[in-house]
Amino acid sequence: MGKLFVILIGAIIFMLLSQKKAYAHCDTMDGPTVKDGIKALETKNINYALKWILPAYDEELKKIFELSLKVRTLSPEAEELADRYFLESLVRIHRAGEGAGFEGLKPHGEPIDEKVQAADKSIEIGNLSPLKGLVTDDEMHQLEKLFEKVMALKDFEVNDVGAGRKYIEAYVSFFKFAEGEEHGHGHHTAHGHHIH
Repeated sequence: MGKLFVILIGAIIFMLLSQKKAYAHCDTMDGPTVKDGIKALETKNINYALKWILPAYDEELKKIFELSLKVRTLSPEAEELADRYFLESLVRIHRAGEGAGFEGLKPHGEPIDEKVQAADKSIEIGNLSPLKGLVTDDEMHQLEKLFEKVMALKDFEVNDVGAGRKYIEAYVSFFKFAEGEEHGHGHHTAHGHHIH
């Protein structure tokens, strides 16, 4: 296992040196991409994480996941490093799928845009009331359509990665529109520049 540990350390150092510009919420430890990555590690089920990336990157993430699962059993320090490696890789690959840069995960408690918080709350409670007063009436009308799609796709089975990806596509379109960005560019071109 010593060789795996050295490979993991080298990969983390490479990632830290090669990172590019990122955006707030999708790169935070509090974001849903990271939360799903943590669930994947805890349950040893990568399907929690796969929905956040393009299918073309599945094999890359699966290899990183398997390596992380092996290394994290070595010691508490190894577990911390392995988890960080997997989570950083998940977000980096997610962002690569949308053609965006990545400069590492921001810590818990990173400030989040008010509209993003309201959009998160809307999905949590099942209505758009948190966004009232933050968007125009015209925007609210469009958000209602996007929100309905999110809610219709929300309760997918975790092992149905295709259904998970459809949900993420709807989720991202909803968030990007709530933030005032264009939407409707397809799964990963619109996929979460500021939100996850």
